[in-house]
Amino acid sequence: MASASEGSGPKHHRATQNEKLVIAASSLGTVFEWYDFYLYGLLATFISAKFFSGVNETTGFILALGAFAAGFAVRPFGALVFGRIGDLVGRKNTFLVTMGIMGLSTFAVGLLPSYETIGVAAPIILVALRLLQGLALGGEYGGAATYVAEHAPNNKRGLYTSWIQTTATLGLFAALLVVIGVRFTLGEDAFGDWGWRMPFLLSIILLGVSMWIRLQLAESPVFQKMKDEGTTSKAPLTEAFARWGNLKWVIIALTGAVAGQAVVWYTGQFYALFFLEKTLKVDGATTNILTAIALAIATPAFVFFGWLSDRIGRKPIILVGCAIAAMSYFPLFSALTEAANPALARAQATAPVTVFAHDGDCSVQFDPIGKNKFDARSCDIVKAFLAKGGVSYSNVEAPAGTIASIRIGGTSIAAPDPAKAHGAERKAAIEAFQGEAGAVLRAAGYPAKADPAAIDKPKVVMILTMLVLLVTMVYGPIAALLVELFPSRIRYTSMSLPYHIGNGWFGGFLPTVVFAMVAATGDIYYGLWYPIIVASATVVIGLVFLPETYKRDIDQ
Repeated sequence: MASASEGSGPKHHRATQNEKLVIAASSLGTVFEWYDFYLYGLLATFISAKFFSGVNETTGFILALGAFAAGFAVRPFGALVFGRIGDLVGRKNTFLVTMGIMGLSTFAVGLLPSYETIGVAAPIILVALRLLQGLALGGEYGGAATYVAEHAPNNKRGLYTSWIQTTATLGLFAALLVVIGVRFTLGEDAFGDWGWRMPFLLSIILLGVSMWIRLQLAESPVFQKMKDEGTTSKAPLTEAFARWGNLKWVIIALTGAVAGQAVVWYTGQFYALFFLEKTLKVDGATTNILTAIALAIATPAFVFFGWLSDRIGRKPIILVGCAIAAMSYFPLFSALTEAANPALARAQATAPVTVFAHDGDCSVQFDPIGKNKFDARSCDIVKAFLAKGGVSYSNVEAPAGTIASIRIGGTSIAAPDPAKAHGAERKAAIEAFQGEAGAVLRAAGYPAKADPAAIDKPKVVMILTMLVLLVTMVYGPIAALLVELFPSRIRYTSMSLPYHIGNGWFGGFLPTVVFAMVAATGDIYYGLWYPIIVASATVVIGLVFLPETYKRDIDQ
């Protein structure tokens, strides 16, 4: 194993084409793919309304996030398919194919008719397009990271690959800018009606530019050398996953690095955004702008931590980032509530909401079939009302047969008994309860939405920036670490699978899981236990099993 500091032989000057072109072309193409992928997450509220309008609002939003996550679900399969192709036929041509699939799928979302127009076919087609995007992205990242790493000098691999790590954030940043620009140009009414489609349609221009740039690249010198010498793998999947010598490193990479990195990333860049808009009721335009500012401030730290990992190693930076995240999420998100919606924070402190009901009479406030109106039991009527309003509450167990009630501060309101009313009468009774409870909530200081004038915008940006800085710590060095863990003949395949299981499943499902946990418990912070537990587990496993890799020679 050669040290990164040894000599200045050909391994340190292996590039056969301009290194800045390699980094720029690989990064720009990957930015475009992340732009495509993130548009859906940014516009989840509109997509929920347009494609999942046949179910109740809470379920519709969770289903929209679920369709967002569907793209992540298939990423490991894309990693297997395209990772194998990349190790068999080359890095460059593989990620040209993945880019084309991603771009055309995104463009098609902008043309897709709504639920009102074609019914249930709309969400089905939408999910199919998300699956195509996920397959494509499953093959993209490993190719770009491997390609750049195989051009980098041994002692600058963290720095070079950190530019690939910026692409996810830059893609989100680009998507935010386009969404903000279209929103302000068209106005909120037109944007909500049809303007939300424009960012998807504009992606076809970016696809053309990105394809042209990547066509200028030559094949990776490491792969070309293996191809010339006839040493490429004939069965990369078998070598990568059917042989324990390599499979154990795939498992360690996943559990001791990538899983924690993934939940920190998606909590800091996605859940924070959804939390602001959906839970704290900050308007979408303001949420996007504040998030974009935080991303602009923090993004250079990807390169800094990549550079630092070339000096002190990949492992300590990633694991320290996971540990800080696990310890800080509860105070950070609590502070975010106070800064973004101080009226809500005050109301929660001075007039807490409590639901008194028999637990056996309560449903989880999520129905994947979309048929439950949550009006057949008094507990469901109460919790559906609170879930829709994003109101945090605690639960007190009541005897079986008790009609559920809600206490807001010192005021108690009994829910209607659905067994005593049916049809229009039940509907009227529920509406009367919701009106009374809503009035008491307003009187207790619970706002219908965040007051724009009361938002402490500098503090919100500071908190969001801190969350993104944690992302840069765990994500900046991860590509170099994964590249260095695996031999060149099966590198594309081996690194892609743990990366996409971690980021596709542990990370991609995070917004859906977290919002479902919140809906189930009534506590707006309860879902944070998910990233905290996963990040903590990664710290423990990584400390024990993950090797340091930053001085490895990857030419072999």
